[in-house]
Amino acid sequence: MSREARGPRIVFWRHGQTSWNLESRFQGTTDIELTGQGVLQAQRAARLLSGLRPDLLISSDLKRARRTAEELAAVTGLDVQHHEGLRETYAGSWQGLTNAEIRERFPEEYAAWAQGEPVRRGGGELSTEVADRAVPVVLEAAAKLPEHGTLVVVSHGGTIRTMLGRLLGLEPALWECFGGLSNCCWSVLGRGARGWRLLEHNAGTLPQPVIGDDT
Repeated sequence: MSREARGPRIVFWRHGQTSWNLESRFQGTTDIELTGQGVLQAQRAARLLSGLRPDLLISSDLKRARRTAEELAAVTGLDVQHHEGLRETYAGSWQGLTNAEIRERFPEEYAAWAQGEPVRRGGGELSTEVADRAVPVVLEAAAKLPEHGTLVVVSHGGTIRTMLGRLLGLEPALWECFGGLSNCCWSVLGRGARGWRLLEHNAGTLPQPVIGDDT
């Protein structure tokens, strides 16, 4: 997947590390800053992603995503467009709790979610509602790309999962098939003749061209 790959592509880039990531706390829409390590992660990833010569850069308006996006803006000269629609899933009373605390306080709700049922975690958003607000933001930006352009979307692990699932045309029950994104890693969709296809997932290095019959 070189810079010369045919068609537009979208890079979904998760923000850098926060203190709540280290504590395994559900962040949701809580506005948490990056740690010092998170800033270093963003700087390293930005140097790599700049090699793709992105054309557009959009970001969640939460601090951890904004700070991550700033690093790519600094090395590419791109302006960052911030969007509330790219925020992480709002999870109500789950936000700020560790995984163990959630399982202890909301056992039935947690069990239903773990089994793949549509659940308003903590009274918050459904995954499909997150996709409803996030995907239009991405498609609007992608529509502005040049013919073989690259869009970078700085967002959050849960929201990125919903966007990948929706854009790939998967049923919501299958969205959890995507493993999580590590801090400051990314996934890439390319536009093919039959729609969007997954080119990279949870990557932390520059992609290599795929040479073969199915390209």
